[in-house]
Amino acid sequence: MIVKVCGITNAEDLRAAVDAGATALGFIFHPPSPRYVPPAKYLELSALVPVGVKKVGVFTSAPLDLDGLDVAQIYGAFSARIPIWRAYRIANDIPDLDGNAEAILLDGIANGNTFAWSQARSLKPRIIVAGGLTPENVAEAIAAALPWGVDACSGLESAPGRKDHVKVKAFVKNARAAFEQRAEIHPRT
Repeated sequence: MIVKVCGITNAEDLRAAVDAGATALGFIFHPPSPRYVPPAKYLELSALVPVGVKKVGVFTSAPLDLDGLDVAQIYGAFSARIPIWRAYRIANDIPDLDGNAEAILLDGIANGNTFAWSQARSLKPRIIVAGGLTPENVAEAIAAALPWGVDACSGLESAPGRKDHVKVKAFVKNARAAFEQRAEIHPRT
């Protein structure tokens, strides 16, 4: 089970996500994004991430070779020296998926947009649902998609690049509860 809080830009938000129980943190390496983290800032922040919490670099072009990243989440056809979560933006139908990736991340067509989560229900390999997730809808997404993980970014913010710590805590709590309930109902997924 992955519960990822993405768009970490500062130490306070990082600590709030870790304290809430997030299992992965996303660092965005796309300069136009308001959630962009320069490599030097990432190195400072990565030193604060405890063992057992995945550090995920989010890339829209060839991934940087940064110390300490556990996973490269890639929008596009690039390779990396670390495990890849291949990310796809979903408009209507699910595209052909990269079977060589450790996981497939399905995202809305634009930031903050959802997609029909039930489309992901029968997909293999590991599926991570993203796009428009909030504390209020994450349980519904998990019930519909039966994913390996969930990922939220803008739905947890008080302003672009700044997390609302109450929302982060509620998101992680609701996601964990939904995963536990799913395990009781669908023990083999």
